[in-house]
Amino acid sequence: MEQTTVKSLDVKLKRIAEDPSCGDFILADAKDADMAFGIASAGRSPEQHAHEGRFRSIQEYQELIRANVGQGLLDIMLMSASSNEQLTIVERLFDASPTTPATRANDTTDIHLITSGAYADRASRPFRTATIDHIMCGTVSCAADERRLGADLGLYSVTFNNDVDRDLQTLNAYKAFRVEAEQKGFRHFLEVFNPNACGDRCPPPQDIGRFINDHIARLLAGVTRRGRPIFLKIPYHGPAAMEQLASYDRSLVPGILGGASGTTFDAFSQLHEARRYGARAALYGRMINNSEHQPTFIQHLRWLADGQIDEPAEAVRSYHGALEKLAIRAYRSLEDDLVLTPRQSAYSGTAGAAGSGRESKPQAQARPTTAGVDFSNMSHDEKIQWNRDRWDQILA
Repeated sequence: MEQTTVKSLDVKLKRIAEDPSCGDFILADAKDADMAFGIASAGRSPEQHAHEGRFRSIQEYQELIRANVGQGLLDIMLMSASSNEQLTIVERLFDASPTTPATRANDTTDIHLITSGAYADRASRPFRTATIDHIMCGTVSCAADERRLGADLGLYSVTFNNDVDRDLQTLNAYKAFRVEAEQKGFRHFLEVFNPNACGDRCPPPQDIGRFINDHIARLLAGVTRRGRPIFLKIPYHGPAAMEQLASYDRSLVPGILGGASGTTFDAFSQLHEARRYGARAALYGRMINNSEHQPTFIQHLRWLADGQIDEPAEAVRSYHGALEKLAIRAYRSLEDDLVLTPRQSAYSGTAGAAGSGRESKPQAQARPTTAGVDFSNMSHDEKIQWNRDRWDQILA
């Protein structure tokens, strides 16, 4: 049995290809955190916001996926291979949905975020737990007529650390993946993380956006149409970097990743500004997962993405009004939720621009970044503590 409903992603990609200036915008919920965070993957249960309770179970996480897909506003639901098997292959959740199922196709070591682990402070190594066949049909080898049982779309991530040996390993692993994916009819979108551990080789913070853009342009120049990602997912580094990438190659579909939760205004202003300067997709994981009411949060992201609400502050006020009607207590006052705060832009720990539309109060401390950090002068214990502090802030 295969998916039968027309997918909004396919419709929008076709229209964007024909007219990159059209208003279509791709919105995704990233519920693939179980391929990174371990027990904390599904987020805290609601009572945990009072520093009590526990983390959600994977079954509760999957129930959130069902609810968010059922709303019908998302173009993509990104999952782990195991969630994809249960929801796409076993339950057939997406057969009658306009939402496209997608699976994280690789899990490089910079997202191995294990409690007391020190993997993320070392340069990323390429790795794939999931295989393309397991994603597409749930078994080690798919017959031709089984390839549409599961997802035919995956997220592949790369992290460049300005290190020729490590970066070549990353490039070769991605090349092998692309070749296999093309042979098996498997589509992908490409995530390019900020450097996670390049020490004194890191580009200066103001050059991170250009560093990422140059890597994308150089890499994809050698990839023909059949092997190219259908869109990009990158940290948002502000208007100049986004506009530069969007104007360089009009056949690319630039997208942003959400990053750490922050305030509601952080999320809404980031989407609004990125869209204004050329982004055509956004994938929000922690921002959606840590919101007070996920369907209401997604509805407001959709309204902003489609231009039905013109200003982020208006969307925040509307969101608070909707929570009040649902008798759901907001985590912050409206005044505090209208503040722009410094946030982590990616798993990698490099802080990114959340937006530039207004002044922010000194509400939150800036997160630690890898740029400018001299790991060579740190002891092993200091590196572990630095990494622990970084992820405590991301998961806060």
